[in-house]
Amino acid sequence: MMRNTIKYILLSVCLLSSNWLQAEDMLMARTQANFPEAMVKLQTILKKHHYTLSRVQRVDIGLTAKGYKTDKYRIVFFGRAEEVEHIANKYPELVPYLPYKIAIFAEAEETLLVASNPEILFSDATGELKTILKNWHDDLTSIFHDMRQE
Repeated sequence: MMRNTIKYILLSVCLLSSNWLQAEDMLMARTQANFPEAMVKLQTILKKHHYTLSRVQRVDIGLTAKGYKTDKYRIVFFGRAEEVEHIANKYPELVPYLPYKIAIFAEAEETLLVASNPEILFSDATGELKTILKNWHDDLTSIFHDMRQE
C-alpha cells in the first residue's frame, strides 16, 4: 500500500503541469537492471541520442523526510541546448516542460522509467510544433526501447 502511494506521488510530480493522469498519456519502460546500473545506462543512452543531461533531482530525500520508506527515485532532466532555446523563444507555452524529464525509480530488483507523452501536451499542435512533439515522442520511445535491451 505504501509503495503504491509513493508511486502515485512520483507520477504526480512528473505531471505537475498536466491536468490528467491516464495510462495512454504516459510512456513507461521496465528494465531488469538494478537502479545504479539503470542510471548509468540511461545517461549513456541519452548521450547516444545527442541529449545533454541537465540535472538529476532526488525525489526520495523529500519522501524520506516525510516519513515514507522508499526505494531510489530520481527525475532526470535532459535536452539539447539549442533546441531548448529555440522552443523557449518560439513556443513559450512549452517552457514549463523544458528541459524534458524522465522519472526513474527502483522497484525491487528492477527499475522503472516513466515520462509524459509529449504529443499529449498540445494535441492540437500543427506545423513545426507538432513535428517537435513527435520527435520528442519518437526519441523517448527509442530511449525506452534501448533501456529494455539487456
